[in-house]
Amino acid sequence: MNTPTKKLRLGPLPRQEVTKLTFACPASLKADLERYAALHAQTYGEAVDAGMLIPHMLEAFMAGDRGFRRT
Repeated sequence: MNTPTKKLRLGPLPRQEVTKLTFACPASLKADLERYAALHAQTYGEAVDAGMLIPHMLEAFMAGDRGFRRT
């Protein structure tokens, strides 16, 4: 893998209280999440499980959704 020169859109993950939620997705999305987790670990120097990325990605998505923010 190449050394990343840019920060990822999803920065270092904060520590926070969690609630377990079951999530089903296509195998291709799971593979992408695992690749992103590997790149995230390489970028920020801390291993992260691909499943731990999902809440942070959803939070970022919802924060950027103008229609959702208006309601």
